[in-house]
Amino acid sequence: MTAPAVGLAAAVLLAALGMAVPAILDWNVHVMSFPPLHADWDPRVGPGTLPAVLVAALAAWQAVPLAERLPWRRLLLVAFVAGLAWLLALAFVDGRNGVGVILGTQYEYLRSARRITDIPQLLHEYVARIPFSVPDNWPVHLAGHPPGAVLFFIGLVHLGLGSGFHAGLVVTVLAATTAVAVLVTMRLLGAEAAARRAAPFLVLGPAAIWQSVSADAMFAAIAAWGIASLAMAATRQRHLTMAGWAIGAGLLLGYCVMLSYGLPIIGILALAVLWLAHSWRPLPYAVVAAAGVVLAFAAGGFVWWEALPALHDRYWAGVASRRPAAYWIWGDFAALVFSAGPLVGAGVSQAVARVRDTSARVPATLALSGLGMALLADASQMSKAEVERIWLPFVPWLLVGCALLPRRWRTCGLVIQLVVALLVQHLLATGW
Repeated sequence: MTAPAVGLAAAVLLAALGMAVPAILDWNVHVMSFPPLHADWDPRVGPGTLPAVLVAALAAWQAVPLAERLPWRRLLLVAFVAGLAWLLALAFVDGRNGVGVILGTQYEYLRSARRITDIPQLLHEYVARIPFSVPDNWPVHLAGHPPGAVLFFIGLVHLGLGSGFHAGLVVTVLAATTAVAVLVTMRLLGAEAAARRAAPFLVLGPAAIWQSVSADAMFAAIAAWGIASLAMAATRQRHLTMAGWAIGAGLLLGYCVMLSYGLPIIGILALAVLWLAHSWRPLPYAVVAAAGVVLAFAAGGFVWWEALPALHDRYWAGVASRRPAAYWIWGDFAALVFSAGPLVGAGVSQAVARVRDTSARVPATLALSGLGMALLADASQMSKAEVERIWLPFVPWLLVGCALLPRRWRTCGLVIQLVVALLVQHLLATGW
């Protein structure tokens, strides 16, 4: 068997085992009723069904050849527009609720964002309200993330975009830019041809199901643009221009640290980009800028290194302690297959096979960096279950490996990705 065939078979088998093992063993792995996903069985159609099928059919027919021949700037525009159409069509299978309901639940940021009026007080009391034992403890997602996440939604509230629907639209638009950022990064690293081959998989796939309803999609977009800015810095000749882009990258990536406790591992990808660009000049500027963001929050009252132990204690006092590691140590990757799509296995397997091929160095390195981030996150055991949304920042970089697949694989593989997305969205209520 070829490397892509082995990878695809492994991904499909892993997803099948993720579903079958809890059912066969009657094993409660403490998610909703359809592990490995946080989802319930709920077959349905809705207003977005026909648009989603039409987008999928058009993409299956034209996406691969269009990505190869469109002028570069037009490709970026089409990637954004097509991605936005795909995101909204899938979300609108549940009507307006598909965009707006999840962000308005009691576990999310918006309810708190509407009530918070004093930012300095928020920062000073943030760590004290993480433990579940305190009477006014934060809701699940505020407790589980640094304050940068809720500050984003506070900003939306102040802009008049504080309803679940409007906030969901903002997150969806940002999510549609993630693929553009990855494409820009690849071209800056001298891999435009590979970027074109990867584009359909970055724009269209099952991850879109979670991108319209999850703040993690916003995290993914900010991280991707931080990496693109770093690539821009690493490929600039003029020192001042390089320093400016490096500082911008550091600010974005530093803010990622304030969005999620798991996102510091994006540093693996940042180092990979600098290595691919053969330039370490941006590193000190980016590190200082990123540290400046973290220290600014500390000066304001939120000390990240004090918050992490408090989160650790709350995490293990909750449902995480009941989610069996014996399942989730591999079940997380079964969930990832649903989110990234089964072709992620073929792409990553091909990246491993061609890692020493200099012509494949950029996509192979980026894909393996994505895999390294996922492996490290899994090993931490701080994201047991629900990784179909939590690992959204890793998904596009893993899918870059699809650029290394033969054209026949890419053409047929895109159809697989689209069909999986349509089936998951129409058969399951994902809960996010």
